[in-house]
Parts: sequence; C-alpha cells; structure tokens
Amino acid sequence: MRKKRILLIEDAEDVASLIKLQAEMYGYLLHVEVDGVNGLRAIEREKPDLVILDIMLPGQNGFDVCRKMKSSSEMKTIPLMILSAKQDEMDIVLGLELGADDYLTKPFSSKILFSRIKALLRRMKENDKGEKNFTFGDFVLEVDRYILRKSNQMISLTLSEFGILRRLLSQRGEVLSRSQLLDDVDNDDAFIVDRNIDVHIASLRKKLQEKGEWIETVRGVGYRFTEKDRE
Repeated sequence: MRKKRILLIEDAEDVASLIKLQAEMYGYLLHVEVDGVNGLRAIEREKPDLVILDIMLPGQNGFDVCRKMKSSSEMKTIPLMILSAKQDEMDIVLGLELGADDYLTKPFSSKILFSRIKALLRRMKENDKGEKNFTFGDFVLEVDRYILRKSNQMISLTLSEFGILRRLLSQRGEVLSRSQLLDDVDNDDAFIVDRNIDVHIASLRKKLQEKGEWIETVRGVGYRFTEKDRE
C-alpha cells in the first residue's frame, strides 16, 4: 500500500524535526518546506495527501498560503491542517473561514496531531467512494466534485464543509454530535473541536442562504438537518 505523503510547511527546525520523526513512526512520508513561497510551490508540484501549515512563516504567511491553496481548483480538495502558536480565537476563526480543514495550536500533543491527521485522511478516503449526490430544496451536493450547486450556480465548499454537509444529509433528521461531524476522537481537545465545528456550521448556513435554517442546533447535543418545507 502506498504511504501517504504529508507536506509540512514549518520554519522552526526543532518542531519540523520532531514531526518528521513522528510521521515516520506512524508510517507517513513527510517533506518539509521552511517558507510560504516554496511551500505553495511544493503543494502545486507534489499534490501531497495532506498539508500541515504554520502561520508565522517567512516570505509568505500561512493565511496567504491557505487562501491561495483553497482558491485553486487543483489544490482545494487537499486536506489542510493549520498548526500554529497563534491561539487567539480570531486567528482560529480566520484560518477555518479561509478553508483550513482543521486548526491545532502549539504546544501540541503528538497523539492528538496524528489522530487529527488520520481523521482528515479517512474523511478524504470516504469522500472518494463514489457515493450518490444529495438533493435538498433547489440545492444539489455533488459528491464527486466537492461542490454545492444551486440551479446553475456552483458553490465551492471546503473539505470539512463538504464532509459535514454530506454527513448531515446522509442522516437527515438524526441529531449528530460535534465529534461525530468532525470525526475527531480526542476528548482531551474537545474545546477546540467544538469551536471548529461551530465555525464550519456557520459558514455552511451562509452558503445555504435561505435553507441555512435547515441545519438545526440541538442545544447541548449537536446539529440536525431537517427539511422544514416538508414538515
């Protein structure tokens, strides 16, 4: 079986060396770039299975790399995790809104980092299984193209938004917890997980326009997709 290829864009040599060593222990191939410009070029050239991105980088910061990566038709479906010392809530929200599929803050737990990596890669694999498209109202979620379509209008989704909406649609009417929707299993990091899922849901509701209210908040539990026009 081909080993999964991870691109790490990180200028701190000690952090990069540690993650590279751990990645090899987990069975991944990991390549390191130390600045944003060469990092973006490596993504375009190598098309890795997953990208881990620092924010405070020389040449071009991580937010710019994230924005350019997720606006590219060739790169936007590559899972992207931001790994940064920037812990302010606004930085986390900005990273997720720019299209990052996950955001982990430094200092970090090796166990949590690699379980997040495993979860992102698993979701990518599940998304590639050729499942049917999902129709609701005048929207169609096109599984094979990772897009949301309303009539002739194409609405781009991040990988996380796609996975969350697909899960909600495949289990319409069921209440799903935040951990189920993000496919994260590390309860020690539940605070970050909860914050991330709420940002993704808010973005999805905005993209669903008037149908955004079909994603219901079940207080204290999670979310449910209900087609209110059919009630």
